[in-house]
Amino acid sequence: MKTKAEAGRAGTGVRSDCCVGIEMRDEGGIAIELRSKVDMLYGRSIRALATELCMHFGMPHAVVTIDDSGALPYTIAARFEAAVRRLRGDDVPPFLLPEREGIRRHGARDRFRRSRLYLPGNDPKLAINAGIHGADGIILDLEDSVSPVEKDAARLLVRNTLREVDFGGAERMVRINQAPMGMLDLDAVIPQRPGLILIPKVETDRDVLAVQERIDGIREREGIEEDIYLMPIVESAKGAVNAAAIAMASPAVVALAIGLEDYTADIGAERTLEGRESFWMRGAVLNAARAAGVQAIDTVFSDVDDMEALFESVREAKALGFDGKGCIHPRQIAVVHRGFAPTDAEIDKAKCIVRAFDDAERSGLGVVSLGSKMIDPPVVKRALRTITLAVKSGLLSEDWMEVGDEA
Repeated sequence: MKTKAEAGRAGTGVRSDCCVGIEMRDEGGIAIELRSKVDMLYGRSIRALATELCMHFGMPHAVVTIDDSGALPYTIAARFEAAVRRLRGDDVPPFLLPEREGIRRHGARDRFRRSRLYLPGNDPKLAINAGIHGADGIILDLEDSVSPVEKDAARLLVRNTLREVDFGGAERMVRINQAPMGMLDLDAVIPQRPGLILIPKVETDRDVLAVQERIDGIREREGIEEDIYLMPIVESAKGAVNAAAIAMASPAVVALAIGLEDYTADIGAERTLEGRESFWMRGAVLNAARAAGVQAIDTVFSDVDDMEALFESVREAKALGFDGKGCIHPRQIAVVHRGFAPTDAEIDKAKCIVRAFDDAERSGLGVVSLGSKMIDPPVVKRALRTITLAVKSGLLSEDWMEVGDEA
């Protein structure tokens, strides 16, 4: 049986994290060795938390070393629990600090998902203030950004982050791993009520249904009333061929996303800036999403320094019909929002349609027309969405109907 284990990170360049080491012993009580620049201010509370954790996990005799780089209590607790699980296996009771009050969840089927910011799930410093960047969604990533040997520790850190960190107006998202590991991710994060789960490398509707079944079981067991939505990511030729079935697999699917790095590798092509090698796949996913009545989300743009090329990529995605794009750096968010913002011509057209709809309603007419053309309900709905996006983008005042075009 193992007697020593550690989890977490410390050292030069590490912030808001810690490394917790645990050595089991037969006697001698609990000894806590703390190395921290904030020992004078918070040393007593860190030691008290470590002692509480020892007692929770039934370790009355242990040497605990904490190499702290400014970690918050929820991070310390996650690292401690990960070390315990590496000693004893996963059959130990979780340690959960009280959930922070007032966390904003912002769950809605048709909310804007122009931008989603990926954050490595095993790096707490990036999550603490992630909400200030203004992304529509924050993704705590448990898949590609986490090394295989750290998946267990990242899972606990993401679980605790969902309980503690408020992302402001951003949708709370988690990208899980592929099954079977992804099922363990769900067990940890679904009780914390994230708004949306991204399912990577989906190839058939069965992949979505397996995740949905697991979520349904957890929600029933935990008494969770909030909706938890799904965003499958298509990343292979097989997934692209089955995109329609994937998009329609579950009522919880609200968006279909694209992952081009894996897709181009799968078809044996080099990914280029022009994207000719992925044009068919993007069209297949887009049409599948539209047929299912869900959002179509374009892939990430990997060059974080070329804002001009990013903007052109976003405008192309919008022209094709996509609703959003992934971001791997906060500086990309504003460019993505600018690229997806409606043009002046789109806003003017939407305003005419909305005014015509409003006039018809006030006149008690069952039919909406603009000039000699009849306006179908989907056209009105799209116009209303354009107006909402224009307001959200700061291009139109909320009271535009009252103040007129001169405002």
